[in-house]
Amino acid sequence: MPAIAESLSSPRGRAAPRERELPICPVCADQMVAAEASAFLADSNLVSYLWTCETCGYGFVTKHSFRAIVCN
Repeated sequence: MPAIAESLSSPRGRAAPRERELPICPVCADQMVAAEASAFLADSNLVSYLWTCETCGYGFVTKHSFRAIVCN
């Protein structure tokens, strides 16, 4: 069993995308962990997130677009 566990484990070369893209409050520079709300706009393949800083209360929206995955 140890041989299998060793073959499946791999060193982590870089941070996962979610760890890098967490927003930082432009007012107090506190890093935010989770969005307060999100909305998906199917016609434009856009997801928007509402962020509110727990430290100072400042709120802002981020938008992310992506390519739709087509299954045959």
